[in-house]
Amino acid sequence: MAAVLVPELTVSDIGRSLAFYCGVLGFGLRYQRVDEGFAFVDIAGAGLMLDQLGLGRDWVTGALEPPFGRGVNFQFELDDLEPLLQRLAEGRITPFVPVETRTYAVGDRQVTQRQCCVQDPDGYLLRFCESI
Repeated sequence: MAAVLVPELTVSDIGRSLAFYCGVLGFGLRYQRVDEGFAFVDIAGAGLMLDQLGLGRDWVTGALEPPFGRGVNFQFELDDLEPLLQRLAEGRITPFVPVETRTYAVGDRQVTQRQCCVQDPDGYLLRFCESI
């Protein structure tokens, strides 16, 4: 089944974004339209569209200034957080929120997850977690 929600992030440099998402974070590149500066990437069943500002059609509804994506974070649930943490360390990427264990109320139960947050090259906040 295809994802019912796939965010599209405006990026300033598609090459830099692909190097980060695929090279550092471990996303897979599913397809891209090089002439439009567009790529579809995914990890653990969650997809993102990346679209370079100024190439092809832009979906800009107001002034854009870095960091992009203020006020939103995207959570990705992984089976195992360790491989991502190792790639971040190898890439010398300091998490925006260091690894932590948090318990959240979800309806009438508690859910505990290990998580960290990183910013992509344009400032989008990405939260990666594993259930424990």
